[in-house]
Amino acid sequence: MNVHEYQGKQILKSFGVAIQEGIVAETADQAIEAAKKLTEQTGTQWWVVKAQIHAGGRGKGGGVKLAKNLDELREKAEQIIGMNLVTPQTGAQGKKVHKVLIAQDVYYPGASKTAEFYMSVLLNRQSGRNIIMYSTEGGMDIEEVAEKTPERIFKEEVDPKVGLQPFQARKIAFNLGLSGNAFKEMTRFVSALYKAYDQTDSSLFEINPVLKTSDDKIIAVDAKVNLDENGLFRHPEYEAMRDILEEDPTEVEAAEHNLNYVKLDGNVGCMVNGAGLAMATMDIIKLAGGEPANFLDVGGTANAARVEQAFRIILKDPNVKAILVNIFGGIVRCDRVAQGIVDAYKNIGEIPVPIIVRLQGTNADEAKKLIDASGLKVFSAIELKEAADLVQKVVA
Repeated sequence: MNVHEYQGKQILKSFGVAIQEGIVAETADQAIEAAKKLTEQTGTQWWVVKAQIHAGGRGKGGGVKLAKNLDELREKAEQIIGMNLVTPQTGAQGKKVHKVLIAQDVYYPGASKTAEFYMSVLLNRQSGRNIIMYSTEGGMDIEEVAEKTPERIFKEEVDPKVGLQPFQARKIAFNLGLSGNAFKEMTRFVSALYKAYDQTDSSLFEINPVLKTSDDKIIAVDAKVNLDENGLFRHPEYEAMRDILEEDPTEVEAAEHNLNYVKLDGNVGCMVNGAGLAMATMDIIKLAGGEPANFLDVGGTANAARVEQAFRIILKDPNVKAILVNIFGGIVRCDRVAQGIVDAYKNIGEIPVPIIVRLQGTNADEAKKLIDASGLKVFSAIELKEAADLVQKVVA
């Protein structure tokens, strides 16, 4: 589950990570009040207005602006709130901005020079260990740095059984070229960041940039946090941070009916029981020359009500030209699924696209007879390749 920058910073701060302070606002008036309060708390005279959406690259799309007085702040807040922000990570459709973070200006003048770093914590699935990835090239696209100057990216693997060791935090600070107080601050920053990642059951913490201020403080200027949904039952306070306005409405509706649904860009709707079978189904569609329109796992209890809701979810996508139902009857009986398909078809009414059904497993023969005798616009198949070829035939 993704959270907003301001929420990610709240989590970081609760674990002792130094952050760029800020207050969230949903209107220009709230932004003015937030700026005044922030000045009282931090002494900042300038403020940064930052769009809060679940996507990176906000600055490139005009979603991050500096305001040097309250009039500028109001103007920039009004510009950003309600805008459709397009960034490299949103796609051409962009995302609507519902709120902004009014943040303190941390690039204040001083005796020494500021520096920006990149840092993230995530799981290395190959080694089964957590990894801290960091670079002296903060504020830039890490993908571009990896492509053009890979020698500037460092990695520190951490055994989850023993956790981050002090010598590893010192090694990271050393590789970033720090010394003196900045070195000590960075070791504390890294230790607190890893603790936050580990104890929140997160799948990603990404800070870009991590800033060394002119007076040698180390703070998180940004925060991209992805919480593992499988661990949210242990963290109800984080689950409450979910913002459904940032999620696909169809995916939200599917989750309410306990359907695992992810929208894709193709034209063949998929309804499958089991995540592995769903992946295989999408693969065979592509091998047959088609493009899957979604991932949809109805789970092990593919009853009539769930099948009907799955059909309704798939049909919300106007790009869908055909639907492939691929059910393996292990725990669930195929004939019950077939009856559910027939009942769902009748309850929904006229379904404007052809449906190809492949049922294998318990009572598969009875299921095929039910489908064939229904008189509905439903095509049955035995082999998966046959089903995929049928899909391509009816789509073409």
